[in-house]
Formats: sequence, structure tokens, C-alpha cells
Amino acid sequence: MSRRFFGTDGIRGLANAEPISAATALKVGMAAGAYFTRGDHRHRVLIGKDTRLSGYMLEPALVAGFTAVGMDVFMVGPMPTPAVAMLTRALRCDLGVMISASHNPYHDNGIKLFGPDGYKLSDAAESEIEAMILGEAQPPLAEPAKLGRAKRLEDAGGRYVEFAKATLPKGQKLAGLKVVVDCANGAAYKVAPNVLWELEADVIAIGVKPDGFNINKACGSTHPRALQQAVLEHGADLGLALDGDADRLVMVDERGQVIDGDQLMAIVAESWLAQGKLSRGGLAATVMSNLGLERFINNLGLELTRTKVGDRYVLEAMRERGYNLGGEQSGHIILSDFATTGDGLIAGLQVMSALVDSGRKASEFCRRFEPFPQVLKNVRVQGAEPLQLPAVRDAIKAGEARLAGNGRVLIRPSGTEPLIRVMAEGEDERLVSDVVDSIVAALERAA
Repeated sequence: MSRRFFGTDGIRGLANAEPISAATALKVGMAAGAYFTRGDHRHRVLIGKDTRLSGYMLEPALVAGFTAVGMDVFMVGPMPTPAVAMLTRALRCDLGVMISASHNPYHDNGIKLFGPDGYKLSDAAESEIEAMILGEAQPPLAEPAKLGRAKRLEDAGGRYVEFAKATLPKGQKLAGLKVVVDCANGAAYKVAPNVLWELEADVIAIGVKPDGFNINKACGSTHPRALQQAVLEHGADLGLALDGDADRLVMVDERGQVIDGDQLMAIVAESWLAQGKLSRGGLAATVMSNLGLERFINNLGLELTRTKVGDRYVLEAMRERGYNLGGEQSGHIILSDFATTGDGLIAGLQVMSALVDSGRKASEFCRRFEPFPQVLKNVRVQGAEPLQLPAVRDAIKAGEARLAGNGRVLIRPSGTEPLIRVMAEGEDERLVSDVVDSIVAALERAA
């Protein structure tokens, strides 16, 4: 069955337009609540959100839907996505919900569902819930005496703060580190600075004044310039930038240089390998991760398993292979010993732990490998499948042959726009650029 609502990361779209409307949120609450009502116990759901204005519309609509089918609701307010997943498990809830569009601007929003194990739902579960939303299977409503109740959990933030602190080795502190944290005016604007301060870091917090409109606006992991400037201005040792729902991280060294997700994975992999904490001799990353990371990982005697783009595919590969580390170049770092989804703050703590142990500056320690030159261009396409045309296929084969042994070519249709993404990387930047240009030219002629 084709899916009208659920994409690769829950339901997402423009706020106050379908499917991100109050009416659909009500139906989502009723359908998801009915799907997870199993047994005679009092069922309960935990709802978190980021700081978008539209969260005030979606949260009460979801609450109405859940209580209508007899579920009790815990509301935790602005809270990172990984905290919602963790609290869903810790409080033995039947379901968890995060209202967020992650790194998107304020005018977008989304509804992300987690099962009682804290993991995102399977495609099969989402399809069944979608069928109920569409009215193909009407959710059973509760009798008046069995309606659900709703309340706010005031200590939810404190629970997550303690959980995050406990992911560091026992007794380790961050005393002596001057850290800038950019919370993107998003879900972590309270908890992230508190965690760092309680671990005795000298904390400068930016992006901590949400107004409903400024989430991810010229700040956070997708706009690290604000963090770079703050690190240099305050003479900090390093900086952390989270995105709107805090499941993504990029860092900045004391010189203002960005440390991306590939470098972060390399740091954690090497550190955990040395401590005997890395499971099954490898990690998972997407096809977009730099070839330099793969060479670095292989030189450690480890395996790098590549997946399609998207943190859900990374997590699937981790669970299949028994890895406890995976992530994306964009900064989704999944540490499954601690979390069931990407957690920017906990990933940052692991990197800082390794940095403190090294006794070195971030600029010396955090660049674990030299990235291969990487060129990415987008080609707008229409109609027919240009990748199937002989001239385009010949151009791709020729490019792969020119980079054989010293690079790679990746051609990927966009999942959201009529674009084909052409990426190549290799040791020779001029050759890489030439290969990309030749494939782009063939696609443009075909279009």
C-alpha cells in the first residue's frame, strides 16, 4: 500500500496544512493509541516537542486523540528526541511521540512515533496506523468512564540530565574545558547547558532563547557559523552545535574549524576500540560518508558497513550486525549502548571524554583523518528516467573507471525533489571535479 502520511522519519510537512494539521494529529493520536492498546493495564503515552509555535496546536490535538481511546498521557514539553525515546522506555510507556521537524525551519513540523522499546516504528506498524487514520479501520473509542487522563511531568528534564551524565565513565568530569553549546533555539535549550555545567565545564550557551520562530534560524548544527564565531570570541576549547530536536551534532575546535559526523565517528570508534567497548569489530555509516573515514576505520582493523541515506537505515544495519556505533556525516551519531536514536549531546560527551583523556587541543585531536576531496552537484530532471539512458550510463561507467582504486562515484536520486545528486570523491580533486562535470553534462543533455 502506498503511504500518504509516513515518510522515512515519521509524518512531516508544513504546519497547519495537511498532514500536519490539528485534525490529522487528532486522528494520529486515536489510531496510534488504539494500535498500542494491548492488554488490560492502564495504557500510557509520553509526548515531547521542540520549540516551534505549531507545537501548541499539535500537542493538545494528539492528547485529545490518545485520551479518546483510553490512553493516559504524560507531557514533558520541550525535550530532545532521544530523551523522549529514553523516557518512553524508562517510564514503561506503551508509546512515545516527538513533535518536531528536526533541523527544518519553524514553519515545518512533524510527528514521530516510538514503540515501547524506544525504537522508531516498523514500516508495517506505520502502515496499520495509517489505515486507521484514513478510516479503513475505525479506532475503538473508550467508554466515558475509561477515558484517558493527561498530566505534565515536571521532572522529565532532570531525568534526562542524570541519564546523559551517567554515560561518561564513572567519576569523569569536564573540569577545565571551556565549551560553547549552540542549542539551535530548540528542544535542548534547557537540558544541554545543564548537563555540561553539572559536569563542571565552563559553559557558554547560545541558541537558548526560543520564541517559536527562531528554531534552527542561522544557528545550530546546520548553520555552524554562529558557533564558530562564539568559540573564537570566548577563547573556548571547543563548541557543540545541536539541531532543533538535538539528535544531530557537529563540533568546532578552538580554531573555529568544523568537526563533522565522519570525524566524530572516527574519534568514538578509536576510543571505544582502545577501551574494549566497540562491539562486533565495526560500525555503520551511509553512502555519503567520506572515503577517508572508511580508510581510517579499515586501518584500525575494523569494518565500515555502508547504508542508504537516513539514520533509520544506519540503525537497521547496526541491529543486524550487532554494532553499537553508527551515524551520518551530517551528525546523526547513534550510540546504541545508551540510546535507540541519534543523540547529539551524548555523542558530544563521548568525544569530550576522549579529548580530556588525550590531554591535547581539539584541533590536534579531533581531526582523525584527512578527508578525500568530495564534490557534489545536483541536476534537475523531468519525466523519463535519465539514469537508464545509454549515454548517461556510459558517462557513469567512464567516471568510475577513471577513479578506480583511488575514489568512487555515487549517483543518488533525491527522495523529495526532482533532482539527481552526483557525488564523487578521490585523492585528486581536479580529477574528481572533472568526473562529476562529465556525468552532470550527460544528465543535462538527457534532461
